[in-house]
Amino acid sequence: MTFYSILFKKPEDRPKIESLKAPVFFGDLNLDQIIASITAGKQEYNLKQFFFSSLQDVRAIEYRHEIMRDMEDSALFGPINSFAQRMRTMREYLVQAEKLSSQYQKESWFLDAVEMYCEAVTSLANDLSRVELKSQGFLAFRKYLAYYISSGGFKSLLAQKEQIKSGVSSIQYCLLIKGSHVTVRKYEGETDYSAAVLHTFDKFKQGAVKDHRIEFSEQPGMNHVEEKILEMVAQLYPDIFTRLDNFYATTRDYVDKVIGLFDREIQFYVAYLEYIATFKRTGLVFCYPKVTNANKQVYDYEGFDLALANKLITEGATIVCNDFYLKDKERILVVTGPNQGGKTTFARTFGQVHFLASLGCPVPGREAKLFLFDGIYTHFEKEESIQNLRGKLQDDLIRIHQILTQATSKSIIILNELFTSTTSQDALFLSEKIMEIIIRKDALGVWVTFIDELASFSEKTVSMMSTIVPQNPALRTYKIIRRPADGLAYAVAVAKKHRLTYDELEERLQS
Repeated sequence: MTFYSILFKKPEDRPKIESLKAPVFFGDLNLDQIIASITAGKQEYNLKQFFFSSLQDVRAIEYRHEIMRDMEDSALFGPINSFAQRMRTMREYLVQAEKLSSQYQKESWFLDAVEMYCEAVTSLANDLSRVELKSQGFLAFRKYLAYYISSGGFKSLLAQKEQIKSGVSSIQYCLLIKGSHVTVRKYEGETDYSAAVLHTFDKFKQGAVKDHRIEFSEQPGMNHVEEKILEMVAQLYPDIFTRLDNFYATTRDYVDKVIGLFDREIQFYVAYLEYIATFKRTGLVFCYPKVTNANKQVYDYEGFDLALANKLITEGATIVCNDFYLKDKERILVVTGPNQGGKTTFARTFGQVHFLASLGCPVPGREAKLFLFDGIYTHFEKEESIQNLRGKLQDDLIRIHQILTQATSKSIIILNELFTSTTSQDALFLSEKIMEIIIRKDALGVWVTFIDELASFSEKTVSMMSTIVPQNPALRTYKIIRRPADGLAYAVAVAKKHRLTYDELEERLQS
């Protein structure tokens, strides 16, 4: 019976080691903030590398969608969390065992860890047998788990653990203490007088009195006297302690590799579902996008920037959702409008939802269809660096050249405010040349720009604008809509608000 992974449908879907670094576009799209929030508190699983690499097969994405949908059922989510907690406790026992100096105490903690592992596995198998599962991944894992707990290896582990536990629990001994001399011997059925003594002295109680009892340390380690006593107990029961020694020596790798991998990989789904639950409680929606590499007609309705939304939720502020779609020959969304109007946030949303979709995750939005890319390339404004001794314009040109060299027809390109350091005429010239290359490549993308002419550059470009409150042009709605670029209208609107139009100024001067 074989089972490969709850996270990867096939071995070839698993990324190579060298690709397990944060992609260069993470910072521009604030995906580094998102992944940090998702994986917070789960450092022991090293989950970040699972969020660094996109899947390249639509079927691999659908495999995760099925599992994520199963995980949304509390009847499954609860048992998975219980399993994770037991496995976490098991690891804590093992860590504690390595800190102890007494070999027998070390072996006892190890025995407790094995017991916790057996309990975690059998409980999960029983829970999964009662849950209605639909995903290929969970159905296959349930079958593997049932096979594993009925296997000879697991039954032998369970039997050895029970035998040793029973033997250790049966140990009874007496301590005879006289001065500094301690004698350890087997318990021989002597009467326990502790209850009788307590009963005798109970009648002498006179209200609240000082407690003279000594509290024993709760630390797991033992002092040298306790260690010596334990060694003498081991001499009294050599058979039991020999079995414990042998069990510790021969059972160090008791965790099944598939189950150990499942314990880590399932946290990818747990972490993401716990993360988006915060947004859902505020009324924001997520959906399982249709992911395709066959055509570039993409859309997302009611999408939003996850990083910004996470910040706004903590501040109690309103989160504005936006739509986008590209149809027929459309490829590039050109976003213009007033500053601080949500243009950059919109561009980040476009990149975020495509990347999260490539991981097999639900994305912000009511309904979405997204493209499975071969790479995301971003160019966001950066401060000049004194290290490279280049001016800002030169730096922009070098960076955009690298993007255009690497990008293909299956890439996503997101550009934000290019060439702000040069004249508008030069900026227009350079931007048109770059747009020609992007269109020739047939790549998808978003371009936030102050150059209105780009919005109507080609049948492959779509003009979108950040909007203002009509009654007060100084206020932003943060809604980005399809509309021909008319940047001048904002200047006129602001001028009207402050009575600074040509006619109004002329009227003032004449008066």
